[in-house]
Amino acid sequence: MGKLHERIDDRLREFIAKQPMFFVATAPDEGGHVNVSPKGYTDSFAVIDDHTFAYLDLFGSGAETIAHVRQNGRITIMFCSFTRNSNILRLFGTGRVVRPDSEEFDRLRPHFGLQHPGLRSIIVVDVERIADSCGYGVPYMELVDERPVLDKHQERRTADEWAERVAGVNAKSIDGLPALEPDHPLPTSIER
Repeated sequence: MGKLHERIDDRLREFIAKQPMFFVATAPDEGGHVNVSPKGYTDSFAVIDDHTFAYLDLFGSGAETIAHVRQNGRITIMFCSFTRNSNILRLFGTGRVVRPDSEEFDRLRPHFGLQHPGLRSIIVVDVERIADSCGYGVPYMELVDERPVLDKHQERRTADEWAERVAGVNAKSIDGLPALEPDHPLPTSIER
């Protein structure tokens, strides 16, 4: 049975901490493509307080989440348990993009492992609805390990290659919405 929660309490924090991955969903105001992205790395998600969470936004194939959050802020995060204790947790809220050159980024630093070479920003979400459901249809799966491929791939990029990504595939969403600003800090310039 589904249940609404008033806050991200200790039990929910414990559940979140045990999940090796989560999913991010965003959408433009009208038309366009709904985006759902799987996220990993256990050091990339942090509950900030009972109504706020944040996660590391790493460079990938595009910048859909950033474009959608910049346009309307709507975002949903979903955790689902793949162990014997079935549960799905959805956190609905309003997000914002925190650039690496901001004071807020510096305040959020202690919550994360910032060694990921493709670090782009932090997404902070003010939670408006917290709901869980049974998850009875989710299969049992065993975690083998975190996949190191993204970090290994990103560590080979040069500052010029990062600049090309900022100005290229990360400048707009697939629907043409603005994503990264031209002066967005490159991962190579972020203090670790």
